[in-house]
Amino acid sequence: MSKPTQLKLNKKDFETDQDVRWCPGCGDYAILATVQRHLPSVGIKREDTVFISGIGCSSRFPYYMKTYGFHTIHGRAPAIASGLKIARPDLSIWVITGDGDGLSIGGNHLIHVLRRNVDLNILLFNNRIYGLTKGQYSPTSVAGTKAPSTPMGSIDHPINPVSIALGANASFVARAADTDAKSFSKVLARASAHKGTSFVEIMQNCPVFNDGVWADVTSKKTKVERQLVLEQGQPLLFGKEKQFGIRMTAKFTPEVVEVGDGEGKVPVSEIIVHDEQANPAYAYMLGLMQYPEFPTPVGVLRAVDKPAYDDLAAGQIEAAIDKKGRGEIHKLLRSGMTWEVGPDGVRG
Repeated sequence: MSKPTQLKLNKKDFETDQDVRWCPGCGDYAILATVQRHLPSVGIKREDTVFISGIGCSSRFPYYMKTYGFHTIHGRAPAIASGLKIARPDLSIWVITGDGDGLSIGGNHLIHVLRRNVDLNILLFNNRIYGLTKGQYSPTSVAGTKAPSTPMGSIDHPINPVSIALGANASFVARAADTDAKSFSKVLARASAHKGTSFVEIMQNCPVFNDGVWADVTSKKTKVERQLVLEQGQPLLFGKEKQFGIRMTAKFTPEVVEVGDGEGKVPVSEIIVHDEQANPAYAYMLGLMQYPEFPTPVGVLRAVDKPAYDDLAAGQIEAAIDKKGRGEIHKLLRSGMTWEVGPDGVRG
């Protein structure tokens, strides 16, 4: 990635002159504002920053960022971003996608960029619906979702985005809420500093086709009781007074308990301590925890170091150059199995 500079940029430096065209009240506005506020802290030049999107409401993002950008084709943003990163490893590249774009037609591309660990930042906006194409149910829609394509309610089992990422052995997996700028900014800081693929699921509201889909978890009045804020090295506690916690049973099954010294309560020493580098089965367990049975975890679920694909590719290129010297394109095109086409036919 491009090295940080001493540039003094601010949010306005990343705003374009384009009218932002999302529906009033869309969670995308909050996400855009938080990203624009975050980027100056990274200290990377705008011309060394690229936003790449696929198709969907979220994919208008590059138009609103005063950086380089590509509005690409449905589900293929990870592939295009991978190619750019390998060709220009100095760039800071962000992939913007949604639950439909990234987990349906683009599901295969997403899995492979995660397992390869290309040095990209992937933000997946999850509103559990297809917004751009007028409200069909998406891969993350909860069972029973009534939409134009499922008038009697969806009978599909929904995909869990962080579970998919963890199953692909992603090196950085996190979750945030669209309107919680403070905690979202912390996640962005960690994601942009991570070497390798960072994957962030954003719980995003669609006020037109799926309004309030995350309200049980993200509402200011209830989130302290229904979110589990993850902090490295800290016990899994939640509630207004941190009076509840997550304990592991003998069958490796989490359970909610009341913390304290009284009857029926458990000491804090029995509460799981969050470890981003633990066995991936632990992070997978966190990813499966959802309200109302459990509080929904937010923050960084997993963050580990492993070689980045683009670094490995660059190493192979340098090794080949050291061994064989720099190639010449005209010699390459005229070597091996070639043919000449003339009036008398083809000669090998």
